[in-house]
Amino acid sequence: MDTILLQIAGELNVRPAQIEAATALLDGGATVPFIARYRKEVTGGLDDAQLRELETRLAYLRELAQRRATVLKSIEEQGKLTPALRAAIEAAPTKQELEDLYLPYKVKRRTKGLIAREAGLEPLADKLFADPALDPHTEAAAFLNPDAGFADPHAVLDGVRDLLAERWAEDAVLDGVRDLLAERWAEDAVLVGTLREWLWAEGRLRSKLVEGKDPNAPDHAKFRDYFDYDEPIGRVPSHRALAVFRGRSLEILDAKLVLDEEIVPGQPTLAEGRIAHHLGWRHAKRPADELIRKTVAWTWKVKLSLSLERDLFSRLRESAEGVAIKVFGANLRDLLLAAPAGKRVVMGLDPGIRTGVKVAVVSDTGKVLATSTVYPHEPRRDWEGALHTLGRLVATHGVNLIAIGNGTASRETDKLAADLIARVHQLAPEAPLEKVVVSEAGASVYSASEFASKELPELDVSLRGAVSIARRLQDPLAELVKIDPKSIGVGQYQHDVNQSELARTLDAVVEDCVNSVGVDLNTASAPLLSRVAGLSASVAGSIVRWRDAHGAFKNRRQLLEVRGLGPKTFEQAAGFLRIRGGDNPLDVSGVHPETYPVVERILAAAGRPVAELLGNTDVIRKLRPESFADERFGAITVKDILAELEKPGRDPRPDFKVARFNDGVENIADLKEGMVLEGTVSNVAQFGAFVDLGVHQDGLVHVSQMARKFVSDAREVVKTGDIVKVKVLEVDLARKRISLTMKLDAAPGASASGERGDNRFRPAERAHRGGGGAHKTPSASAPQGAMAAAFAKLRPR
Repeated sequence: MDTILLQIAGELNVRPAQIEAATALLDGGATVPFIARYRKEVTGGLDDAQLRELETRLAYLRELAQRRATVLKSIEEQGKLTPALRAAIEAAPTKQELEDLYLPYKVKRRTKGLIAREAGLEPLADKLFADPALDPHTEAAAFLNPDAGFADPHAVLDGVRDLLAERWAEDAVLDGVRDLLAERWAEDAVLVGTLREWLWAEGRLRSKLVEGKDPNAPDHAKFRDYFDYDEPIGRVPSHRALAVFRGRSLEILDAKLVLDEEIVPGQPTLAEGRIAHHLGWRHAKRPADELIRKTVAWTWKVKLSLSLERDLFSRLRESAEGVAIKVFGANLRDLLLAAPAGKRVVMGLDPGIRTGVKVAVVSDTGKVLATSTVYPHEPRRDWEGALHTLGRLVATHGVNLIAIGNGTASRETDKLAADLIARVHQLAPEAPLEKVVVSEAGASVYSASEFASKELPELDVSLRGAVSIARRLQDPLAELVKIDPKSIGVGQYQHDVNQSELARTLDAVVEDCVNSVGVDLNTASAPLLSRVAGLSASVAGSIVRWRDAHGAFKNRRQLLEVRGLGPKTFEQAAGFLRIRGGDNPLDVSGVHPETYPVVERILAAAGRPVAELLGNTDVIRKLRPESFADERFGAITVKDILAELEKPGRDPRPDFKVARFNDGVENIADLKEGMVLEGTVSNVAQFGAFVDLGVHQDGLVHVSQMARKFVSDAREVVKTGDIVKVKVLEVDLARKRISLTMKLDAAPGASASGERGDNRFRPAERAHRGGGGAHKTPSASAPQGAMAAAFAKLRPR
């Protein structure tokens, strides 16, 4: 078996045969969701997380193998490939170690060491290092003597002329010796690798404010926690590493790799001592020892210290980015799989101050029923007019849920909605009207997108955001897939990480979420369909066009009539597509059409038609999976089929809940230490969770404030979208930071850990929002006139 597959099997702790089978499927064009769901028999039950890891490692190790072949060929063409070197290259486990081995053989620019080698100084360098008892100047003078048989002195002087201008010839030669040896040692793969790992274990990341920068400048103050920062580099958490690197890229912070040592003039540093030990040399006050000491120091200061700092900073950044991308993916997964409100008529309110509050009412199927703009805030302050318009829309369309975007004027608009609900309940106490504040992150991106212009061509861009806010409450997954995942804003330092890796990870998360829930073939949008396993954007578009031309799909087999959708694509996608009210009741389930013959045998054994068997737990649980297994579909697959028949088309997402914001708490200035509030978790990082309290600034619950036990990762306790109760520990108005605790008996002012300084990202983009402002909220007086007449017609639907 391929050594790559054996290696991955060891890393994932599974049988090599499982990896071989899964790799064959992936190489054959199968998607991860399809393999995880419908090929458990083949892979031995590898889940989607294992398959994603397999996919990533397979790509990396194959790239490594290709690079290894290139390196071997290059060195072999140079005539320098020894058996030992070949063995070392073939055993290199990472790209970094492979490049360390290749470094001495790379074609380089003309370095001082190379010039010295071309001048014939290598024999002299080897002689002085091998026997430090020799006098360097005597040997250099002898080298320059043509009678000594080394070289033509004029040729040597021409070769080393650039090494040291206007110096004695012997000094120039010895400088050449130094450069030649330093370059050789700096290309010693074992030495470089040893030093790199030692620095990772012992080095420290230290940052400070760049000299001359104003610590109180607005752009600088947010990095205050890193003006005098020092931590072991191997233990720096992701968020702190990315914060330092961001400050460094903005030229606000100066970051360095340092060692915890006292520098004594004339004494070797720790790093120099390690180099000397590796070389098997020590200073014994022999004539050449001082030259070698200076060469060792030169090797560290000029050749290795900066390059190793660069390597370890890259390693730290890569590790930090990996964690950040993982956090982003986990938060995105939680957001996409958030509880859907379901088939309810929703009014979406996209808050704004001067530009007004954009309003959109959508039906229980997401169809736009009405739009409007109201101006309850500055400068018009038309509170009663806004209530009249909203009340009329509620009464006319039977709205039973209000979705409020969490952007500028969110709390003020939330009060408007509360006033509206109070008035509605005065006239129709039984009216099921509720309000929910939802994240509007990405709404403006969707509004200006090409898809939105095709989907809602008759609406102004500003009103499309209100539609998106309403729909994302009905079904977060179906609506959010229309937006680039990076624009949804649930990430940590998302603009500082590798964008291609971020996009790859997030696309995988979206694909897994969509396929775990399943997609209604007759109502899904093209963006949602394009996330189904096996379906490309063009095929998704073809499905929508077929649907528009022929009406609703009656069965899954009709998919084969869609242009561009062949048997292979059908195999990948069919099981994830649902048809409600079609010809075959099985088409509403996750049972794949290829296993329908197995279902026929199950129906025959149960003695019931499919319509009676679906959801009949008592009958299904009496059936033995082994009784229906065959050569193609074993007991594992049959067990999955029975589980799906028991709960056909079950939505894995949780039940819908609503968070209740406290009255009188509209902005950060309203918060007081000791307040107990309810909020929604908007973002989760390893060090803590950010909670939306409805005050335009998320508060932070550090991991130390989450439970009465040790918590290493905030995701052990909460996830994005959770509704939690928190107590305010501390409010920093100047820096707009809110420290919270989930330990409700904690004393106000208690430490929330130094991690509080990391609230530097906000999952919202508000390019189209109005400015700030305040208003006076009128009391909830009884509705009168035409407005009362509209309410009088309100009936729960």
